[in-house]
Amino acid sequence: MKRVTGIGGIFFKSNDPEKMKAWYGKHLGLPVTEWGATFTWKEANEGAKQRHTVWSPFPADSDYFAPSDKSCMFNYIVEDLDALLAQLKLEGVQVIGEVETYDYGKFGWVLDPEGNKIELWQPMGGF
Repeated sequence: MKRVTGIGGIFFKSNDPEKMKAWYGKHLGLPVTEWGATFTWKEANEGAKQRHTVWSPFPADSDYFAPSDKSCMFNYIVEDLDALLAQLKLEGVQVIGEVETYDYGKFGWVLDPEGNKIELWQPMGGF
C-alpha cells in the first residue's frame, strides 16, 4: 500500500495572519489569497494528475491543530485514507477524530511521537 505521495499543505500559527500573507506575497512572491497560497504541480509518475500544496497561516489562538500544542501542522497527500488509517491504528499510531469528507477530498488526522498533529488528505474531484 502506498502511504504518503506528496505534501498537501503547510499550516502554521501566526499572531497576525494577514500581515504574514502580505509579507510573503510582497517579499517572496507567494500567490496569496484570503486564506493562503496554493502551488499547483503534477505527479512525476502520473504526468496528467495535477496536485496542489497549500501554504496557510492560522490565527495564533486557532484550535485546528488540537490536541497538539505545536504551532504548525503538515498535510500529506495519500491515496487511500481509510486503508492507511486502519493500518496506522494496527501499528499503534494515535488516530485523532473521525474522517471528514468534502467535495475536494477526505481528511483524517494522527499524532506523531512528539505530539505533532498530522493531517492526511485524499484528494477527490480533480483537486
